[in-house]
Amino acid sequence: MADMFDHNPQVWTAGRLREALAGLPDETPIHVGVADGPGDFEGYGEYVLVDAEPVELDTDGEESGEPGPRVQFTLFADVKAGVYHPDMD
Repeated sequence: MADMFDHNPQVWTAGRLREALAGLPDETPIHVGVADGPGDFEGYGEYVLVDAEPVELDTDGEESGEPGPRVQFTLFADVKAGVYHPDMD
């Protein structure tokens, strides 16, 4: 049986992101490194930030126990610019 571990990454807040971006020129591109597995950034996939918007989750309140939608702000990433073979899936 494979070893199990509890993976609990610290999710950044908008304030922490603002602090990290403070002082960067407005034209600075934002790259996103996506882990190959929980906590594994050795061979991370490199993406670029392409959009950011609020996304409604759990619209019926089942997960949160609260009525109405739960909204989280989501950053969307895509592969870096380049020449690729079309995805045939």
